[in-house]
Amino acid sequence: MSILVSQISLPPDEPESEAIAAAFRRLGLRPEQAVGNIYRKSVDARRRGRVMLVYSVLIRVKEQEDAVLRRVVDQKNIRLQKPEQLLPLKRGERFLHSRPVVVGLGPAGLFAALSLARNGLPPLVIERGAPIERRCEAVERFWKTGLLHPESNVQFGEGGAGSFSDGKLTTRIGDPRCRFVLETFVAHGAPQRILTEAKPHVGTDVLRDVVRNMRDELLRLGVEIRFHTRLERLLLRNGRLEGVVTSEGEFPCEAAVLALGHSARDTAVSLYSQGIAMEKKPFSVGVRIEHPQREIDRMFYGELAGHPALPPAEYQLSYRVGERGCYTFCMCPGGLVVPAASEEGGVVTNGMSYGARDGEYANAAVVASVLPQDINGNAMEAVAFQRELERRAFEAGGGAYRAPAQSAESFLKGAPAWSTTPGTYARGLTLAPLGQLLPDFVRPLLREGLSHFEKQYPGFSGKGALLTGLETRTSSPLRIPRNDDLVSFQADGLYPAGEGAGYAGGIMSAAVDGLRVAQAILEQYAGIA
Repeated sequence: MSILVSQISLPPDEPESEAIAAAFRRLGLRPEQAVGNIYRKSVDARRRGRVMLVYSVLIRVKEQEDAVLRRVVDQKNIRLQKPEQLLPLKRGERFLHSRPVVVGLGPAGLFAALSLARNGLPPLVIERGAPIERRCEAVERFWKTGLLHPESNVQFGEGGAGSFSDGKLTTRIGDPRCRFVLETFVAHGAPQRILTEAKPHVGTDVLRDVVRNMRDELLRLGVEIRFHTRLERLLLRNGRLEGVVTSEGEFPCEAAVLALGHSARDTAVSLYSQGIAMEKKPFSVGVRIEHPQREIDRMFYGELAGHPALPPAEYQLSYRVGERGCYTFCMCPGGLVVPAASEEGGVVTNGMSYGARDGEYANAAVVASVLPQDINGNAMEAVAFQRELERRAFEAGGGAYRAPAQSAESFLKGAPAWSTTPGTYARGLTLAPLGQLLPDFVRPLLREGLSHFEKQYPGFSGKGALLTGLETRTSSPLRIPRNDDLVSFQADGLYPAGEGAGYAGGIMSAAVDGLRVAQAILEQYAGIA
């Protein structure tokens, strides 16, 4: 029997062993009667004068289980903990005549391919970008020289866009597959701590090694991976998938996982022209905000800033007006603002940090809602909307993928752009009024949100905060509808998945959606004939 004791708050100076001892005291147990382990650990910095570490402890009782249960059944923050398991996998009885295809090797494609391969359906994986090693070389070259590789960059290539991020594994979805994703990452080289952190992250450097190790397992399981291979169109007959046409030829298939990622705009246009339905969905655009990490630590930890038991401070802020919101997203403690373009003539920003999170600056996206009714026309117009913002940012930056930037204070005042913070964006910055680049329905909400955050945390939107533009790729602007079996309405056998299809927002939720789609395929098929 396992009992979870939660909400054990301790000062940062107290060792983790004291949390386990506190859980034993709550249950009235002696150490010889049970075994205790840290199940979850988080930082509570809501009251800056009283920062606490908050623990959940999992207790496995060795004896007198019934007596323990009777004693604690009505106590707050104490409950029985059932083992976290994947949903039972039911296998179909039909057989495929050709191997399944997985399009894209980001989190959704990676976990879909892994699940299929482990259950006897090793797929063909096609990925338009390069293996992670060659992809890193292309990205570093772009950051240093401005030479963009349109097929292998921050957005395209093995590991997906998350490979050049903070490697966050947080999500709001409650799904038993989340634990499986974390355990899979640990088995392939991620640190054990992500199993207990309330806000787990691995960092871009560690995540790249994890991706490479997962690729090695896929190859051992018989998966064929074709890099530098782009999906061009589908082969359909009477509404049924029969194959895929790629830049490297045609491949037959009756089942395909469409895990394109949120930036494969050319592929989305091609599929739309074939009659694959797509609809506009909400997304967000805005800027990156950057501060010295020591200032963020001070804002959120107060006098405890710099305490060795506390990690670099991070935040998640939001402000709502009706159905619209302004919020921070993808916060990167001790990180970098990175050039993230995937198309020539457009500037895109993103945030990234390494596993140690030991950089001098912290950054986050500060973005505002874009609703479907804000954009006239169909889903392709939503793609065009993003592109236009990126083109404006490129022009304002003066070319060579320099980014426009200004202080948060000058942005709020509508004053000429200035800044005292150098920033970390690798291609360099050009002072420019960011408000002129943003749509009329985004600009005022960003200003209201930043003003609200300044009231909460003085200095957050002040002269030392740097805004870099633009942040346009928070999520896909479109969704590819699918039915309850996770199959496209227009193409039986086509399984849209992950961020690019509009069903995820981040590494964890994309990986989980890839697992769900793989499970749906496995429930249809027993193997390959």
